[in-house]
Amino acid sequence: MFKVLLLGGVGIMPLLCPDAVAAAPSVARGEYLVTGPAGCGNCHTPLGPEGPDFSRALGGRLVDENPAFTAYAPNITPGGRMARWTDEELVRAIREGRRPDGTLIGPPMPFALYRGLSDDDVHSIVAYLRTVPAVEGEQPDSVYNIPLPPDYGPPVVSVAHPEEGVTVGYGAYLAGPVAHRMECHTPHGPQGPMLETHAGAGGFEFRGPWGISVAANLTPHPEDGIARYSDEQLKAMITQGVHPDGTPMMPPMPYAYLARMTSDDLDAVILYLRSLKPLPLHH
Repeated sequence: MFKVLLLGGVGIMPLLCPDAVAAAPSVARGEYLVTGPAGCGNCHTPLGPEGPDFSRALGGRLVDENPAFTAYAPNITPGGRMARWTDEELVRAIREGRRPDGTLIGPPMPFALYRGLSDDDVHSIVAYLRTVPAVEGEQPDSVYNIPLPPDYGPPVVSVAHPEEGVTVGYGAYLAGPVAHRMECHTPHGPQGPMLETHAGAGGFEFRGPWGISVAANLTPHPEDGIARYSDEQLKAMITQGVHPDGTPMMPPMPYAYLARMTSDDLDAVILYLRSLKPLPLHH
């Protein structure tokens, strides 16, 4: 099951720069992030018998139900309660997990990584969410049978936007704060994902209508990691959900969203994954 994410185990930390000057946010950038690498609809869009119900895109749904919690992803369209929040309140909710009334949002939102979203990108996401078609109705409140922490860290003052390009650094930003892949593909300990010691080692179990799927080892380990695959094979696995032998991969990986990544962004992510410390699949 998901654990509460605490910053003590975070290996990809945000750059907190009070004097950072962010580029002007844009709706276009927000659309690319939300419908592409960030894959917000993977949790916030209802699922029907045939898959996502895009007639109610981003209208919220039941994300996970387990002994620790029953988590609902809320309606994040202009038809939901967040339409009444200011831009800064919504930014704070995304990066710090704090609602305007001061209450804390619980897992599985990956706040440990979202804290690293740049000012430019998080404001672009908010700008785009203001433009999407309104979906009426609201999801129930999530119920937690575990204690939530007092917070997920100190207030995020400002996060500088990284230099974009096919680099390890930008790939780390895309795989971490943007796409939160490292949260899914890192084993969890009592304090959440063990990013400092086991980043990308896989082994986390996801349970759903499909059964049980196990997060793959994203490190370049020669036996059970990505060292076995070419870049083209990795791209097909990430964006098409297809193993090199042609067999389909399992949910909940958001293949359709990741397929919208630009070729440069995809290359940067793969370059970053190749740079990780080789670790065996975590059991």
